[in-house]
Amino acid sequence: MFTSAERLIALRNLKPKRKEGFLKVISIFSFIGIMLGVAILIIVMSVMNGFRTELTNKILGFNPHIIIKPYNNEKINSKFRKQLNENFPKIEVLDSYTGEGVLINNDYAKGLMIKGLDPENKKNSNFLKKILIEGKNNKIKKGQIIVGKELAIELNLAVGDKINLLSSVYIGTPFGALPKQESYTIEGIFSSGFYEFDKNVVFLNLYEALYFFDKTVSDINLEVYLPNPLKADDIKDKIEKINNNFYVYSWIDLNKSFFSALKVERNVMFIILTLIIIVAAFNIISGLTILIKNKTKEIAILKTLGLSNNSIIKSFFLTGFTIGFIASVSGIILGILFSENIESIRIFLSYILNIEIFPSDVYFLDELPSEISSFSIMIIFIFSLVTTSLASLIPAIAISKMNTIKALKYE
Repeated sequence: MFTSAERLIALRNLKPKRKEGFLKVISIFSFIGIMLGVAILIIVMSVMNGFRTELTNKILGFNPHIIIKPYNNEKINSKFRKQLNENFPKIEVLDSYTGEGVLINNDYAKGLMIKGLDPENKKNSNFLKKILIEGKNNKIKKGQIIVGKELAIELNLAVGDKINLLSSVYIGTPFGALPKQESYTIEGIFSSGFYEFDKNVVFLNLYEALYFFDKTVSDINLEVYLPNPLKADDIKDKIEKINNNFYVYSWIDLNKSFFSALKVERNVMFIILTLIIIVAAFNIISGLTILIKNKTKEIAILKTLGLSNNSIIKSFFLTGFTIGFIASVSGIILGILFSENIESIRIFLSYILNIEIFPSDVYFLDELPSEISSFSIMIIFIFSLVTTSLASLIPAIAISKMNTIKALKYE
């Protein structure tokens, strides 16, 4: 593609003489600009990908993929359960009930989501066993409750303590209607790694939760777990066709606006950060333009000796392309290394600067996530090469307009 003469000229251009020190500075800035642009793009895309994946895993690990609730006086009966098993043999269906209540501890009151789990179900037992950090009983009994780590820290709670919960259901008393109140013993403390869940969710025995909210077994919801959670919307539509008298929604429905915002933010960040590469590419244009002006005499002599316009254009194009290519590869290496060690770097910077970087109460996660995507790296690399190629080609084409006789005459 490139002859030895063209490669030799490009190599000489990459090593400017002492009197051409300004060109060397421009080349260095071009290299650094492209390298940093590519590295920053990879780091940001990796963090955004990691953030999305981590949140998805936390949400999926904590919530069912599909929830089926009865309404219009329609009860979830054995016939409907049988239809689910026949149409979707690979899914897992669990009983649950979720409601809202108020925790009262001394002078403190806080709204909570109260989730009732069937203690006899193996999946529920394994789930609780996996997230429990204090307490060994993963089968919640009557009068027991499991609370989140952040809630326990905030209220200074420990295993064995008693807490009071107020229900949203009112009961009649001689003094009028009052909220139903029950006392529970903390049997365990869990940590899901998701700050909001650890602070706002508690677990009860399923039948204890039904009693607390004055419900019956006919009010039990079905939680559906799929082999592939990303197909939740497709399965949801099929379930609705089986019986449209149930309220069916998926984890995607519950978090649609959140993930849409995350996607938009990711795309906007990509567009903004690509400007770094584009600005750095302008340095290549400036550097090659000055180089061509300084090399007018040499170019004219090369043309006189028989070197074609095309060869000269290719040699100067190769000069700019080499800077862009090496800078892009260096940026990829730097970006991958930074992304792989981003949590260690975050901890180090937090310690040195004495500030909280990536606070968990704002971003919902305990650690700064990072997921390197080969596809994203390939897109960034191709974009960088295309940009630097165009930047190298524009001044190189200007050589074809040079008049050899005038160049020799005035030089």
